Amino acid sequence: MAPVLPSLRRWTRDARRLAVALCLVGASYVASAQDTPKKADHFVPSRPANLSWGWYPIDKKPVLTIRSGETVRIDTVTHAGATQDENPVTYLTGLGVPREEILDDVLGFWASRDGRPREGRSGHVITGPVYIDGAEPGDMLEVQILDIETRVPWGINNTSATGGVFSSRYPGVRSDDPRLDIPRTRHVIRTGEVDGREVAFFADDIHVPLAPFMGILAVAPAPVVGEPGVTLAGVQSSRPPGAYGGNLDVKDLKAGTTVYLPVFHPGALFYTGDPHGAQGDGEVSGTAIEQSLSAVFRFVVHKGVNLAGPRAETDTHYLLMGIDLDLDRATRHATWEVVDFLVKQKGLTPEKALSLASIAVDFRVSEVVDLTQVVTGYIPKSIFLR
Repeated sequence: MAPVLPSLRRWTRDARRLAVALCLVGASYVASAQDTPKKADHFVPSRPANLSWGWYPIDKKPVLTIRSGETVRIDTVTHAGATQDENPVTYLTGLGVPREEILDDVLGFWASRDGRPREGRSGHVITGPVYIDGAEPGDMLEVQILDIETRVPWGINNTSATGGVFSSRYPGVRSDDPRLDIPRTRHVIRTGEVDGREVAFFADDIHVPLAPFMGILAVAPAPVVGEPGVTLAGVQSSRPPGAYGGNLDVKDLKAGTTVYLPVFHPGALFYTGDPHGAQGDGEVSGTAIEQSLSAVFRFVVHKGVNLAGPRAETDTHYLLMGIDLDLDRATRHATWEVVDFLVKQKGLTPEKALSLASIAVDFRVSEVVDLTQVVTGYIPKSIFLR
């Protein structure tokens, strides 16, 4: 029988560096999050020159160059209302969105569509890249999410009988599956403040708390032909997430969370987009509340800290992600990542780590509709006494 989790028995210099780095950034971030800035050192607007459509260009001139430790406010626009063939004013007012609530950024992007490459790309509108001086391949980029705000009081969610998990191309679909009687519908969902909190007015008697987050948090990838979403020309579509982060759609990557990403190119080349006002785990219809947002990030480069893929940290949990075309494999990968983390960061043996993973860690299906599936292991910090 093959040995169980053989790599977990090797303590490497990178593992020790990562342990030290995560302990340090965890402590510093708790302090910084207590004073969430509304302003930032820099600002990146979502004008057409700063946007890409459905991919992460590696050779695009950075929209901003910063030093490690600096903060940036980044505006994003949702693809909903910005990428269809019909003019956004006609399209969105036809859905009931007032003309004054349509961002000029949306009109600017729509007018620039025809000059943008489309082959192999997805539908997301993405802002970036931001170049972080000093970041090199083999480093880790820490992305502190300090603030996220809605830019407009509406978002759109799409449903249909053949979308999301009901798509005919969805893994596990069977020819004899019943077809739901759901017409293709674009739901415009108003948002606003009630009793000091933002909510989505889903219906007169249904208010959904807003929890805005960026579906896409990415560094420029190193595309390999044959990997999910990579074309023969070596273009990485923004639809599937991967080692570079990307379209993770993990709803807890909101203000107050820190995300860690491996670096593949000089400057890291950070991209963000696919803004969501609220989403349930799974995003089963294929969309969340697609809503334009503005976010403040602090970027910190950690030299020589090797990371295989994205992970995150909230004030209550460590988040370890498994990504694969198959949901079962994604669960297996997430479990592996949790065990690996517990061994390297908490000093457990592999067998004790797997035992703890089974009795104390929640494995949640984060998203299942973007080609690759994402399962996230939530390790509660409260179980560790030191």
